Formats: sequence, C-alpha cells, structure tokens
Amino acid sequence: MQPRSVASWFHAISVAMAQWTVQHRAFVVEAYFKNGDSAITTQRLFRRHFNIPRHGRVPCRNTIKEWVQNFQENVSALKRNTRGRIPMVRTPENVDKVRMAIVKSSRCSVRRHSTAIGLSDRSVQRILHKDLNFHPYKTVIVQELSDRDMANPRIFSEQLLEMLNDNGVINTVLMTDEAHFHLSGYVNKQNYRYWAPENPQELHQCPLHSERLTVCGGIASFGVLGPYFFEDNAGAAVTVTSERYVTMLHNFCEPELSRRRIDLSSVWFQQDGATAHIARASMSVLWEMFPQHVISRGGDVP
Repeated sequence: MQPRSVASWFHAISVAMAQWTVQHRAFVVEAYFKNGDSAITTQRLFRRHFNIPRHGRVPCRNTIKEWVQNFQENVSALKRNTRGRIPMVRTPENVDKVRMAIVKSSRCSVRRHSTAIGLSDRSVQRILHKDLNFHPYKTVIVQELSDRDMANPRIFSEQLLEMLNDNGVINTVLMTDEAHFHLSGYVNKQNYRYWAPENPQELHQCPLHSERLTVCGGIASFGVLGPYFFEDNAGAAVTVTSERYVTMLHNFCEPELSRRRIDLSSVWFQQDGATAHIARASMSVLWEMFPQHVISRGGDVP
C-alpha cells in the first residue's frame, strides 16, 4: 500500500467519524442499555429512528461499543483526550482496598464500602467491574431442609414399593389437594412485559387482598373427583378450616365415591400436611372412612 493511499484511508475514516452527531451517539447509548446490551438491536432501531435506507450506513458494532464505553467512563459518548493523563482513583492501592473490603464483608452495599474506604460510589463500582471483574448476585431464598426431610421421601417410596410388591395391596390411591383461583385476576409483574416504542405507563389496579375461590379436587385411577367449592350458605368463598374440611369429606367425598361404586376399603387417601387436613377432627373422619389407608402427615403412611 502506498503512503498516499494510507493517508487517504485515514482521511476517509476521519470524515466518516465526523458524520456522527451528538444526537446519533446519545440515541445509540440509550438504545443499547434499553435493549439488553444488544448491538444488533441498537443498529436496527438506529436505522428506523433516523430513516436510514436498507443499505445505508449505520454505526458498526465496534463503534457502538466504543461510545458505550466512553459514556460509562466519562459520562459522555465522546472520547476524551486522555493522553498523558494519570488515573487518580483506580490506583493499585485503591483496588487493593476495595478487594480487601469486599472479601471481608461481601454482603455490604457499595455505598457502605465507599463510605468506609473514602471513595465515591461510582469509583468503587468501576473498580469492582473493571479491575476486579466482580458482579452483583442476588441471594436466593429457599426452604431449609433437615436430614429428616431428606430421609422422608426415601422412606415413603420404600414403603409404597413394599406394598406394591405384596400382591398389589394398593388398589387405588386418591390424591387430593386444594387450589386458589383469584377472581379479580392476578398479574405476575416479574413475567409480564409491555412492548412499545415509548413507556406507556401501563398500570394494573388490584385490591390489597385479592378475592379468591378455593377449590378441592382429587385424582385416582377411576378418574377425577370434584371439583368441590369451599363456600358458605350465601355462596361466598371461605377459607379451609378443619370443620369445613370434615364437611367436605362427609357431604362430598364419601357420597361421590359411593355413587361411583368405589369400595372405600380399597382406597388409599393421600393428602398434604396442611393444618386443616391433619387436625384431630379431620384425621378421625379419614380413619373412619379409610381404615389404615391414610397417606398423610401423621397418617398410616407418613
């Protein structure tokens, strides 16, 4: 390549870079952050926003990355002249201070660390991301499990296997449970998104305590049992108590099984350990209906 062609090449690049205005750079940075750090999506929105034809010129991926990096470091999409400039904050000493503080107390916020170290929040965040390559992670809350909780499923499975191998002692297992249905509708804001070119300020109004209906049902080899609605005499939804659970067993479960000509002595009734299920009154009725055939917490097969 001749020296003249090299000069022409650099001149073409300079002219091309000069074509991008501040509005272009600002739109690219904003679109980049709003669309999951996607350079391709940013290019597509840039073409649509500035009415650029299909084969027209848009900022390339490296240019977008450079503008975003300049904005993160300098709060500007324009590249600052850092020739001869010595960074005064992200020094090795400050990096070590932040590293030691995070290792000592990784659950404290950046604000508390910045106050203790004597640096700004922004400087601490830059050191964490750029020098230490640290990322913030959310704590996942799970139910605590004990050794007994681990052993119970294994013991339950072994008992059922022994019963199945004993000439098919278990003929029918009726598995029951309740479910709640929100009458006013329920929106999970973590999974719901509204796509639009601008924020529509979409609001969903709902009562503090959403009205709901509790329905009980069961499933077995003979089919589905139910549904049974927990309601009062006026037809209003009510919560499940041991008294209402016993009423359901007497007025719905037992007559429905008899109507289907199901031998109660051959049915194993399975339920979870809800308070209304394992109350004394409830367990007494269950043992009377299904003698020695109750799979439940505190039942014949726990």
